[in-house]
Amino acid sequence: MKLTQQWYALLTRSRFENVVHDKIHQKSIHVFLPKIKVKSQRKDRNKMLHVPLFPGYVFVNISPTPREQLMVLKTMGAVRLLGYKDGPVPIPDDHIESLKIITGSGLDIITGPGAGLAKGDPVLVVNGPMTGATGEFIQYKGKGRVIIKIEALGQFAGVEIDEADIEKTPHMMP
Repeated sequence: MKLTQQWYALLTRSRFENVVHDKIHQKSIHVFLPKIKVKSQRKDRNKMLHVPLFPGYVFVNISPTPREQLMVLKTMGAVRLLGYKDGPVPIPDDHIESLKIITGSGLDIITGPGAGLAKGDPVLVVNGPMTGATGEFIQYKGKGRVIIKIEALGQFAGVEIDEADIEKTPHMMP
C-alpha cells in the first residue's frame, strides 16, 4: 500500500530557503517556496526583491515515510520538519493551493508579523542583528516596538525590538 503524499513545512537554516528549494527539486521531490516582492531595505538602491513569504521555511510534498523524510532532511540547509514528538504535521493541500494562488496573483501581498500576538507566542527574529533568534512574545511596548524573551543557557533575557523584525511561529514541541 503506497502512502499518499502530503505537504509539510521544512525549517531551513537562516537565508537557505533558495538553496534548500533547489537541492530538493533536484531530488525530484515537489517543493514550494512562496515568494513576494518587497522594496529593498538599502537606502542606496531602489530595487524590488523577491523574498520568501515565510523566511526560514519551504514546503515539501512527500509521503510520511521515514525514508522520504530522511531524504529531505539530508538536504544541505534543511533543519527539521515542523511537528511534534510524534512526527511532522501535514499541511492541508488547500492551504498550499491558496498560497500558490496568492503568490502567483501578481498583487501586493500584505504581511504582518504582529497581527494577533499574545503573551507567550513563539516568535522568530527575521531582520536586524538578531536574525534567526527565537523567543517568546512578552508585550507590546508602543510605537511599533515589542518585548520578547530569549532563553540561552538556562537563563532568560528580555529584549525590545521592532515589531516588524519578528514573525509569529507555530507552537511546536522541541
